[in-house]
Amino acid sequence: MIPTKVHLVGSVALDSVEEVFRTAGTLLGRRLERIPDGEPGGRRLWISWQYPLLRSLPFLKADATQPNQTSGFLPLQLAEGVAPGEIRFPELGYAREARASYLDFLAARQSGYLASGTRFQVSLPTPFAVINPFCAPKDAPVIERAYESAMLREVETICRTIPHQDLCIQWDICIEMVMWDGRWQFMRNPFDDLRSEIGARMKRIAAAVPQDVELGFHLCYGDWEARHFVEPEDAGKLAEFANLLTEVVGRPIAYIHMPVPANRSDEEYFQPLRKLALAPGTELFLGLVHSDGVEATRQRIEAAAKYVPAFGIATECGMARCRTPELVRTLLQIHAAASAEPRERAAP
Repeated sequence: MIPTKVHLVGSVALDSVEEVFRTAGTLLGRRLERIPDGEPGGRRLWISWQYPLLRSLPFLKADATQPNQTSGFLPLQLAEGVAPGEIRFPELGYAREARASYLDFLAARQSGYLASGTRFQVSLPTPFAVINPFCAPKDAPVIERAYESAMLREVETICRTIPHQDLCIQWDICIEMVMWDGRWQFMRNPFDDLRSEIGARMKRIAAAVPQDVELGFHLCYGDWEARHFVEPEDAGKLAEFANLLTEVVGRPIAYIHMPVPANRSDEEYFQPLRKLALAPGTELFLGLVHSDGVEATRQRIEAAAKYVPAFGIATECGMARCRTPELVRTLLQIHAAASAEPRERAAP
């Protein structure tokens, strides 16, 4: 099998948005159905750039006695005397960044760096993924509700200011995915019914995306210091979560992305993909591109192809944290060499 589609998850460790569009567009061409802005600046660290915002708000205070065991951030809790109705987040910055990068997207497409019909991809963390790691468990539920409202306002602004035929919204599912896996010692499950709670959240955030805007999901095992929090034993939990999304999301899903560790070219890893029950029209992207080269990538493609008939390729997560521009270019070149550019596609 030779894949003809490539997906960029989100962050790309190049120096500017313009360079991301120019470099990736030139190397990958029509393989890219959509492209993110590379999440420059503080966004390279995924949700970390939201912590200063949370820390600045008067209704939250930091607990200096119990720093997070992995990130070192001080957990946030409600300040004394704050009632739930007083919690309201200002703009979070995602819509403002997206609107600026969309102008660069238009310029890159006009200049011919991006193929006609390529969509602008905005990758967003789930509200739960921001609040759960940063806030004290006793206050997290009420803070999450307010933050979710703010995040959905960001989605509304993005969809109001960027033409729908050019837009894709991707939800990054990390904390929920690691919790679903259940093996990482630092990830607690706060719910009595994990499936119900996660399913309800997925349904709400998906419903915020208009029907004529593409919707995708990135299933993630983390990328702290360029390593997963815990390596998936096989694709079984990923297939389960993808099937849950298919079940609860009440609208079309354009694609689902899931990671493949670099050392897994064995068939045992991919066998659970037989249980995938994606809806017609939902594409699968496997994050099996690593810096170990084209031949190793092709071995993983061949192993996966025995259990899933069609898929595109990607890295297992974003390409920013602990990556250099030179490594990013190498990864993009591996994508190109391990795939084939499809025929010309019509603009939307």
